[in-house]
Amino acid sequence: MKIRLALIVAVIGILLSFSSLWANEKWPGVDEAVIEKYAKKFGVEPKEPIINTDQGDLLLFIFTAAGTVGGFVIGYNYRKIFKEKRV
Repeated sequence: MKIRLALIVAVIGILLSFSSLWANEKWPGVDEAVIEKYAKKFGVEPKEPIINTDQGDLLLFIFTAAGTVGGFVIGYNYRKIFKEKRV
């Protein structure tokens, strides 16, 4: 049973690692597929975002900071959330 499961996981991993070879084009994001379509329909020119997260590791930093803050909050209130019995 374990060998079969390991084999299935390995095959899926190999297929996913080579999936970029089968992709013909990049999938459009929400901005390109939806927002720009309606902006052009109503005659509004697309603008640059106020905070451009496409450059550097800004988006990674924001997610890491949010995860750290959330982890501290959950950790600080762990007993209240999971251990104490509610009446």
